[in-house]
Amino acid sequence: MTVTAAMVKDLREKTGAGMMDCKKALAETNGDMEAAIDWLRAKGIAKADKKSGRTAAEGLVGIASAGNKAVVVEINSETDFVARNDAFQDLVRGVANVALGTGGTVEAVATATYPATGKSVEETVKDAIATIGENMTLRRAAMLEVENGVVATYIHNAAGDGIGKLGVLVALKSTGDKEALNAIGRQVAMHVAATNPLAVRPSEIDPAVAERERNVFIEQSRASGKPDNIIEKMVEGRMRKFFEEVALLSQAFVMNPDQTVEAAIKEAEKSVGAPIEVAGIARLLLGEGVQKEESDFAAEVAAAAKG
Repeated sequence: MTVTAAMVKDLREKTGAGMMDCKKALAETNGDMEAAIDWLRAKGIAKADKKSGRTAAEGLVGIASAGNKAVVVEINSETDFVARNDAFQDLVRGVANVALGTGGTVEAVATATYPATGKSVEETVKDAIATIGENMTLRRAAMLEVENGVVATYIHNAAGDGIGKLGVLVALKSTGDKEALNAIGRQVAMHVAATNPLAVRPSEIDPAVAERERNVFIEQSRASGKPDNIIEKMVEGRMRKFFEEVALLSQAFVMNPDQTVEAAIKEAEKSVGAPIEVAGIARLLLGEGVQKEESDFAAEVAAAAKG
């Protein structure tokens, strides 16, 4: 049976064990989830306490770069208090630097050696959980690289050098002046942080996302009671507007809303001295998509008062 990423994720959430351990457990048990849990427990890998089951939605995003290559990683913790801890911040920076030497996937980063400990990143994070006393997770990673050009970076809500709550990478292909290229790249990265485009160009937007929007527009247009041929034109117009709003190059540039991002980049070619192509973008917002546990603060205080 093929072990899928979704199966590994599910097992990780249920046991708190590391990604590679979960993958091995599922392989050993032919994908049987309950048997895999028992396998992990038998090996002493599944956590006996509940630290690993607690929601880790705080933490930090870290960025590391080397000219034409950059990575962004997200490491979650349970509380913002831990995110302000010097040891945790050093860990995030360290993992980002390790990620720079990998292919940039979470799996590649997790299995890479962390120089300060000589162990894998995954094992190092596990050790940090035991030391700090909170669940922590290497949740996401992304890497961009260009042969000629730069990968500009931006950290929003910075907690220190290269770490913060939101990290953005923008890859620009160009043979022009690197300093000028990096300047426009950073401005575009700040724009991406603010607007969260779905893709660089309309053609790169996930077809499933576009189809979902189209279906919504169809239903909304039908409510008008107009004939089908008119509805079709209404939907096409709304889809054009949708693509303009969510594709980076056609968005109004936050630095100068009177021009599009594409126009701003075209204008920057004068100072760069060569054509510029946006090769890719990556944006990691801390805790994005994590289902946070709802807590009753009054009940927590009452429970603490009772000892």
